[in-house]
Amino acid sequence: MKRRQFITNSALGLGAIAINPIPGFAFGAPYNSNRPPLNKRSFLSKAVEETINTVMPAIKDAELAWLFDNCYPNTLDTTVKFSIRDGKPDTFIITGDIDAMWLRDSTAQVWPYLHLVNSDPDLKKLFIGLINRQSNSIQFDPYANAFNDGPIGSYWETDMTDMKPELHERKWEIDSLCYPVRLAFHYWKETGDETPFDESWLKTAKLIVKTFKEQQRKEDKGPYSFMRVTEKATDTVTGNGFGNPIKPNGLICSAFRPSDDATIYLFLVPSNYFAVVSLRQMAEMASKIYNNADFAAVCNELADEVDQALKTHAIVEHPKFGKVIPFEVDGFGNALFMDDANIPSLLSLPYLGAFDVNDPLYQNTRKLLLSDSNPWYFEGKAASGIGGPHVGVDMIWPMSIIMQAKTSTDENEIIQCLRWLKNTHAGTGFMHETFHKDDPTKFTRSWFAWANTLFGELIVTLHRDRPHLLNQIL
Repeated sequence: MKRRQFITNSALGLGAIAINPIPGFAFGAPYNSNRPPLNKRSFLSKAVEETINTVMPAIKDAELAWLFDNCYPNTLDTTVKFSIRDGKPDTFIITGDIDAMWLRDSTAQVWPYLHLVNSDPDLKKLFIGLINRQSNSIQFDPYANAFNDGPIGSYWETDMTDMKPELHERKWEIDSLCYPVRLAFHYWKETGDETPFDESWLKTAKLIVKTFKEQQRKEDKGPYSFMRVTEKATDTVTGNGFGNPIKPNGLICSAFRPSDDATIYLFLVPSNYFAVVSLRQMAEMASKIYNNADFAAVCNELADEVDQALKTHAIVEHPKFGKVIPFEVDGFGNALFMDDANIPSLLSLPYLGAFDVNDPLYQNTRKLLLSDSNPWYFEGKAASGIGGPHVGVDMIWPMSIIMQAKTSTDENEIIQCLRWLKNTHAGTGFMHETFHKDDPTKFTRSWFAWANTLFGELIVTLHRDRPHLLNQIL
């Protein structure tokens, strides 16, 4: 896919930000900044630059500081197209080296900046614009995972599903509808601003609930199916496009995982937990913003149903780890013991607000995931971490190492994760999609903004909660 860079409207302050050098940091190669020149950055945020200038001096390890400086602003530097459309902010965010916007990735890419919106009006407009764009995209097609910036067509336009030129890809993934709720809810909580939440957004929320209910498949298979002519088994859906058989039980079917790989058992457990969180968030917004008790009750009722189904069908006795959460189930009693690095993952459940990190069920599951009982956990000379079928065996996702650190209460484990991340960027100064467990120079995707900003989020969180961990050489 062809890459492109976007330059923001000058009304958002292109020349208004002073980029201050970090005292004691500008010591030249090999740690020269890899950020684009100021006039080539796609969006500028004074608050983000101030955060970089605050955090950088607190990082004693020069290479780690360099990684943070490159990675944390990468979404804003390289992936944003902001405009005013029909009198409202509109934000389109590409994932990096693929020139399309994923509902999941676009939320995750800006998430690390959310706590700064009250101190930066331009950044606040960016968030409002993304809420608007995501809402419109869902109304266009609630089953699509990735969108074009207009009806330009796609490499995947021959997929056997209801493809349209506005879609980049149409893989049904539960989390594609959860991430926009996460963004909207927490934006509202952070700012108290209700301006993005008009009748159109409420229409979107109702469509999300409708789609979740369709994919409970209680009466039929629903309107969605997908097949692709491909040599890669995980890129198409079995069962004539509807997936393997399931026994309806209240859980929601997901044809694909957040990795964009097809599920084996359609009840993708971490995404169902994410859906419960999102439904409860929509219920609160319906009640407090819209004064719509009826829709709030609908959201809570569905959340209760899915939550109970998870308790009944997605807690399984493992011979080594006791009661754990499987990755996928089918309602017939079959369960898949594994995890995938992409979020929502089982490892990420506390990060998404679905579990307390100290919950014994989560801790049992976490021990399984970070062991050789998880077929997609790899231990190598360079690092250890979780991968997934999307890239293949022996390829670790930095995202999983970041999430391991973010869900850890063990400071030695966190330091080890930082050390792995520092030692596996292959001299590029950025996180990658994956790297080989024994040789980090074998990696995929040199421009993957989600992984970059997630790494930045980890460093900002440590600076706030455990600053002493940054005050050492790794």
